[in-house]
Amino acid sequence: MKNAQKLLVPVLETLGVRGYVAPARWAARAAEEVATVDNTHRAPGGVIDVPSRLLMGPGPANAHPRILAAQCLPLLGHMHPPFLKIMDDLSEGLRYTFQTKSKYTLMVSGTGHAGMEAAIANLVEPGDKVVVGNAGIWGERVGVLARRYQADVVEIKVPAGQTFSYEALKQTLTEHKPAVLFLCQGESSTGTHQSLAGLGELCRQTGTLLLVDTVCSLGGVPLFADQWGVDCIYSGSQKCLSGPPGASPFFMSERAMEKLQRRKTPPATYNLDMNLIGDYWGWFGKRSYHHTAPVSTFYAMREALALVAEEGLEAMWARHQELHHRLWDGLRGLGLKPFVEKDEDRLITVNTIKVPEGVDWAALVKNAMDTYSLEIAGGLGPTAGKIWRVGIMGFNAKPQNVDLVLDAFKDGLKRQGKL
Repeated sequence: MKNAQKLLVPVLETLGVRGYVAPARWAARAAEEVATVDNTHRAPGGVIDVPSRLLMGPGPANAHPRILAAQCLPLLGHMHPPFLKIMDDLSEGLRYTFQTKSKYTLMVSGTGHAGMEAAIANLVEPGDKVVVGNAGIWGERVGVLARRYQADVVEIKVPAGQTFSYEALKQTLTEHKPAVLFLCQGESSTGTHQSLAGLGELCRQTGTLLLVDTVCSLGGVPLFADQWGVDCIYSGSQKCLSGPPGASPFFMSERAMEKLQRRKTPPATYNLDMNLIGDYWGWFGKRSYHHTAPVSTFYAMREALALVAEEGLEAMWARHQELHHRLWDGLRGLGLKPFVEKDEDRLITVNTIKVPEGVDWAALVKNAMDTYSLEIAGGLGPTAGKIWRVGIMGFNAKPQNVDLVLDAFKDGLKRQGKL
């Protein structure tokens, strides 16, 4: 205790307090706080070591070198004018990528799940009826999330590998007249591509907002937010846009914003309240602090969207389509078959392949990683153990990458005596 008092005296003297004698309880507290650093669980030193791998699963995909380089730029303050200009560039780039004239575009600070929750939290009030198209794990999760926000969820399902027909959706909307209809354009757990044709007009007839998940489809397949009458979209940064995980492209139509503005109760989340986040992004004519944006990630996504604009959406969509065909020409030559039976339902960015009877799918995946440093994924949710998933997305959508995937499948099947 005497030692603790000796520690306190010099500090107090620097503040002009001399001859001070600390109360016993203060000296005891100081003695407790004088401790030895425990180095047992200290983080390892040295330079981080990250292996080089070709990520040809359902995401993340490898990032373009220009996107990686952008993350090395000096940090700016999240309210500095040069950084606000980068946010403006992001909004404009998203308008092109979503094909919308709406000013309500931004990057949610967080992964696609954050975008998903932002959409539900802002569009849905307690008691609102929400029709959720469950064609795989992402529809399932939206249903769970909507219930947590006290929505009256009507869940419609199709078997894994199938999509919803226009007629079935029309019947459901006519019957329930929900506040929101959710569909996943690219269901990565099953490899299906949901058509959105005519659904925007159908939703307007029933006073319904059309919410679409484009996490693994944005940039890889056609999307026309305005022409198709979509009201809200969230996506991911790490798939066809070739960025790092951590940002979710987000869009709202005027109809969606009107629903948000006339809510009887505020969104049950402060972190993802688009009234507040939109204010930070300048949606309402001013800029107010809401949170510290992931500065380096936004640098990366600014470059990602610039690359989309430089290539052009039509060329980008065509590139993904061409390499999808290249992959399947090779897979069929190995005797492999698609999980999704109908060509029009097949997602070109996340390709799902049936595991033949008697083949150890996990052994093939392991051999691809061990031999080629190549990621090929297995199934997820309803397709676990039944399929392989191969991503053809963004920077990774190149002939040489597809050819390496085919080499890995050929080698893996040969090792199991199937070729």
